[in-house]
Amino acid sequence: MNVRGYAAARPYATPASLEELTGPVNGRITLPGHLDWGPRRTYDLDDPSDVRLLYMRVVRESASAEDLRRLLNADLLRQVWSRLVLPPRVRVMWESRFPELSHAA
Repeated sequence: MNVRGYAAARPYATPASLEELTGPVNGRITLPGHLDWGPRRTYDLDDPSDVRLLYMRVVRESASAEDLRRLLNADLLRQVWSRLVLPPRVRVMWESRFPELSHAA
């Protein structure tokens, strides 16, 4: 499969609003296999590196807004957004829907 074609056609989920992202802000999260198919599926929200990895994975891999609502928190997302490594199309989608993210710390 043409990777460029896949990246251009892959569906990415976005929430209707950032306020609906009410996921946890501390503790440990174990991602389901459809979001994290590697050997490591548990992330510690008290570890900034884990938060960044978890948020990159969830934003990139979620095919439903439900996953986003359940796993992401709007305040944490704003804090880490500028440090997330995301496909350009995903970043543009989110920032065009939520311009505040392009100005987030």
